Amino acid sequence: MFTKEIYINRRKQLASSIGSGILLFLGNEESPMNFKDNAYHFRQDSTFLYYFGIQEPHLAAVMDLDEDKTIVFGDEMSLDDIVWMGRQETLHEKCTASGVEFVQASASLKSYLANALAKTRQVHFLPPYRGENKIRLASVLHLPINQLAAAASIVFIKAVVAQRSIKSAEEIQELHHAASVSADIHLMVMQLAKPGQTERDLVAAIQQAAVASGGQLAYPAIVTTRGEILHNHYYGNTLKEGQLVLNDSGVETALGYAGDLTRTFPVSKKFTVEQKAVYDIVLEAYQQATSLLSPEVRYLDVHLKACKTLATGLKDMGLMKGNIDDAVEQGAHAMFFQCGTGHMMGLDVHDMEDLGEAYVGYTETLTKNTAQFGLKSLRLGKQLEPGYVLTVEPGIYFIPELMDQWGASNRFNDYINYDKLQAFRDFSGIRVEDDFLITSTGHEMLGKPLALTTAEIEAIRAEAY
Repeated sequence: MFTKEIYINRRKQLASSIGSGILLFLGNEESPMNFKDNAYHFRQDSTFLYYFGIQEPHLAAVMDLDEDKTIVFGDEMSLDDIVWMGRQETLHEKCTASGVEFVQASASLKSYLANALAKTRQVHFLPPYRGENKIRLASVLHLPINQLAAAASIVFIKAVVAQRSIKSAEEIQELHHAASVSADIHLMVMQLAKPGQTERDLVAAIQQAAVASGGQLAYPAIVTTRGEILHNHYYGNTLKEGQLVLNDSGVETALGYAGDLTRTFPVSKKFTVEQKAVYDIVLEAYQQATSLLSPEVRYLDVHLKACKTLATGLKDMGLMKGNIDDAVEQGAHAMFFQCGTGHMMGLDVHDMEDLGEAYVGYTETLTKNTAQFGLKSLRLGKQLEPGYVLTVEPGIYFIPELMDQWGASNRFNDYINYDKLQAFRDFSGIRVEDDFLITSTGHEMLGKPLALTTAEIEAIRAEAY
């Protein structure tokens, strides 16, 4: 945990932005893998973690803004818990460390909220994303589960997003640490990979290093020779000479802050001529996008700059043609770049995505384009502010099924050279990704430098053999 003053001040800032009513926070429950007592690794709800810092299941909290009172609802360990888990810090001790004076039993939450609702007091809550919390929320608020999302408090969502988006000094330190450890692990993978290994060999090494660092993986690692599959969690392929390995993985620190890095490297000592050409296009898009990172710049414009850079490079290779501005405006580049250039990051690798992209990545005056392939996957479009932490991650992906579908219908025939594209059916994909802090004057890369150019990567691969 951070110091209790940090949590107290976070709650005070939240209270001042909303003013009245009751703010309800639901912590996460443990989620069983296959029976009750065999649970997945516990991960606390990020908003609960942000305002209370307590990494423990079966908790809830309220901030009663009218009575200026904060209460955590939970139960102390039973004798059975102590027998199986050992004596741990008590809930009262954890709450004291968070600056919370009042603790009540879990069962008291329902009557507390019932009393408030009987007095027609407003209870603000955030949209639940876990099934057990949907059931719990529906029970205590007497709402049908299918009405919870619509009944979530917009003012509460907006206040949390505004506060959590601006990272404090202690958060930035955690994010620097997450990115640095992630960079070390990426370097290790580049040094470790050999022909004949499987993807799961590399994933096992990543998992071991993440846990050894004192944290966990921030998300399931994407380690694959099939880089055109954007979120590929199949780890059964064997590494072969001439292939590329795409490694998208990051560490979550003990306090819950995420790193999110991607590097693509050859299984061989060197990139092939075609691999290097495509990699350099992606790297140029990464550099062009990064150069724009600054306060008051819309991330949508950063994304579009990356798209035009990718399309220009692909035109130089003969895979695209025609007017590049028109091609990007119409979405023809999405044959090669189907996703967004980046997203917000913090306690969540896709920060606050549970609260809704409309509030986290966009505004009332800049709404998301959900119709155009490519733009509909851009999680962040709004104007950047100092304190934002985000990723930059352009890529080029050759997806045979997409080639076949668009080619059969002659889609974007004025911009895509389908005949030349066929030679790249088995190319896979390339992505480059780092994490950045927006500062008052521009930007700062988080973590330590990691091999980025083809020459730097080839030097590491040559030593690995």
